[in-house]
Amino acid sequence: MHYSGQDMLWLIGSLSRESVPAERIHVTGNTVIDALLMATGRIRDDAALARRLEEAFPFLDRNKRLILVTGHRRENHGGRMESMCRALKRLADRPDVQVLYPVHPNPDVRKVVDEVCGDQCNIILIEPVDYLHFVYLMQAAHVILTDSGGVQEEAPSLGKPVLRNVTERPEAVEAGTVKLVGTDTERIVTECERLLADDVYYQSFVHCRNPYGDGQDSQRIVATLL
Repeated sequence: MHYSGQDMLWLIGSLSRESVPAERIHVTGNTVIDALLMATGRIRDDAALARRLEEAFPFLDRNKRLILVTGHRRENHGGRMESMCRALKRLADRPDVQVLYPVHPNPDVRKVVDEVCGDQCNIILIEPVDYLHFVYLMQAAHVILTDSGGVQEEAPSLGKPVLRNVTERPEAVEAGTVKLVGTDTERIVTECERLLADDVYYQSFVHCRNPYGDGQDSQRIVATLL
């Protein structure tokens, strides 16, 4: 399972209260990062795979900076989703930006996204994609706007700034890999435009260490078990 730093402290405390000796408790990190780096390694080392992934998205304009979007959580349905989509429309008016949104199949999500963003030529709405294709898109992105905790964990290992409305994983905010922007249209636009305009600010995200792992966590688990 995935645990935030706060959850991990609670779990360690619970194990201690159950009289599990401290020397038998091992914190290794998140194996999701191991899986992510394995996927990026496959894309890097397999030219045919990389070519297939590139051909799957012929509409991507390499001369524009890509804002990759995911949004589906129930607490954001309705007005909050609409507010986020209005921000996407504002950003898509920029000639140097392209917005890509793999839209969740939930009809409550699709209805709002289609109504607000469906007529904007610089916002590309696609069906959800599998993991390798999504990793490819994260690599191609300049900024990722998401309500996904999993994406929040992965993107920093790719050097991608993450904007999120709220988070149950506050250590990423503390580490500087994630910025909370809520769902307010103006706040989302302001933060995205700052990342597009201010390279020093952008690089402050890129060079932060991912607090969720370094890709060696599976090896630590095996070593501990052996």
